Amino acid sequence: MEPFWKGKKAPGEISSLNLAYIGDGVYELMVRERLVRESGRSRGLHKLAVEQVRAEAQAIAADRLLPLLSEREAAVYRRGRNAHTARTDGVYHKATGLEALFGYLYLGGETARLRELFGEAMIAIEEAAG
Repeated sequence: MEPFWKGKKAPGEISSLNLAYIGDGVYELMVRERLVRESGRSRGLHKLAVEQVRAEAQAIAADRLLPLLSEREAAVYRRGRNAHTARTDGVYHKATGLEALFGYLYLGGETARLRELFGEAMIAIEEAAG
């Protein structure tokens, strides 16, 4: 997934909250694409997407991904997790860290790594759902 717009700033120069902002959209698009391609359903897709995109699910995914991250990726995650947001709960901060990581990888054009981590995230969410 190559970025649609070539900007002036490199991913490392973008604030954590802005990385999370774009990463939220990237993550949701990946979830929606996966559901459309694999679910075989035409109804109820929105509900399924919301279940997989909500902060609680993203926090579960983040816990699974942390041991798999490089030092650079872990630093991006931590920056996102530690960013000052309106919410103060740990689940939300983990989700923000995950979104920042996905935004960073997307803007950096690291498609293969993005897909790899997304696959692991989906496994974690499915296992947690039982």
